[in-house]
Amino acid sequence: MRSAESGRKYELSLKARVPQLAGKGITQEAPAERTLETVYYDTKDFRLTRAGIAVRRSSDTGWCLRLPGHELRFPLGDSKVPAPIATLVRAFTLDRKLRPVAQLRTDRFTHRLADASGRTLATLADDHVTGEFLGGQAVRLDRWRELDVEAGPELLDRLDRTLRKRGAENAWWPSKLRRLMGDTAEGKRGSNEVLPAYLREQFERLRRADLGFRVGEDDSVHQLRVSARKLRSVLQTFKSLVGKKKADAIVAELKWLGAELAPARDAEVSQARLRACLDEVPPELVFGPLRQYLTRDFSRAAQTELARVTEALSSSRYVTLLRSIAALLDTMRPAGKKALRKPLRKTARKLSRATEAAEGLSGAELDKALHNVRKKAKRARYAADAVRPVSGKKLRTWRKQVKAVQQTLGKHQDTVVDRAALRHFAIDGFSENQNTFTFGLLYGRDEAAAKMLRDRFAGQWRTLREGAGPAWLKAGIL
Repeated sequence: MRSAESGRKYELSLKARVPQLAGKGITQEAPAERTLETVYYDTKDFRLTRAGIAVRRSSDTGWCLRLPGHELRFPLGDSKVPAPIATLVRAFTLDRKLRPVAQLRTDRFTHRLADASGRTLATLADDHVTGEFLGGQAVRLDRWRELDVEAGPELLDRLDRTLRKRGAENAWWPSKLRRLMGDTAEGKRGSNEVLPAYLREQFERLRRADLGFRVGEDDSVHQLRVSARKLRSVLQTFKSLVGKKKADAIVAELKWLGAELAPARDAEVSQARLRACLDEVPPELVFGPLRQYLTRDFSRAAQTELARVTEALSSSRYVTLLRSIAALLDTMRPAGKKALRKPLRKTARKLSRATEAAEGLSGAELDKALHNVRKKAKRARYAADAVRPVSGKKLRTWRKQVKAVQQTLGKHQDTVVDRAALRHFAIDGFSENQNTFTFGLLYGRDEAAAKMLRDRFAGQWRTLREGAGPAWLKAGIL
């Protein structure tokens, strides 16, 4: 995809003469002519177009899937949408049939602009477009003209001035398809009330992460997991406002999805953290093929767990979940500002009780209890995030302090997971007659780090209890 600095689009009257851009050392050649036939595909309710995604079949370039940040091409084939394309956009179509919604014929006249030596300086594509919209109640025809100019930034500005003098105007529509469709693909707008808006945002993030995973983007499993967790957490917190039966059913399925995603993400995090810890050990204290151990074990786990994620995202259960979330968002009713307070106060109270339950514990029991506190803190933070647009300064301060608690306990949980992995590596290494001293050293470091993090948490919790929170909420944590 080209940047705004290398190309610009304009509209021009069908009756106007082609602009002459020659002059000052620039010649404009006679046009090269060709005709392009393009068919666009979408669902009946234009789910792809509304998401900024385009599926098209062109007579010259074959099938193309245009995504935000990506453009993927496939062989021309027949008029049936290729299975790989349908799979990639599944989170948006929800398995609804892709059918032709628009047909374009473009008579393109391409002019090359060159300098005295014949070097290409710019190209001017003069497109005469005939469009047929097939997706409405009646077929709609339209004809228009577009100019597409590609050049370096400095020359582009110069050509821009000339084109405007010749009657060209900035193209208002982002694409030929959107011009032909007009407002048809807009669909109904959801409520802007804070809770539906937050859930819609996380649902959109989940679908974008799904798409990212399918095209091989880094960190996509993490983004999928975060969005699923936020949806689940906020639906749990505010289910009295959403509808308990509907919310509970979706939460259960989001829990299933999270369980399918978790091992792959946990393996990524643990491997990166253990490698970083190993890099901090002085070379003279590194014994045995430790990095080979990490690579071997985590590579094997990564392949298994990524296959598990792929299987989950390919299942009918997953599509049913997405449909349920979409249906819920279409029917949610707004809730008043005061109605949002009770669920948030209840969540704050659960966080306080979980912290009290951890007092006096030690060893594995303490680790488990602090992990529960972390989960309760995360839910409280997400609940505060959901109501942030209508919250005051005191709630935002409270949310910041809750996030600090969550992050500290998250690091503590990392040490718990890492110590379990290090113990496993040490046992395996010992059975293979390897020197496992360094694994023991890292284990001891993690134990010391865990103690430091527990002390930090204790101080942060005191700050949270004594900090400035709104009066209606502080009763939930005192």
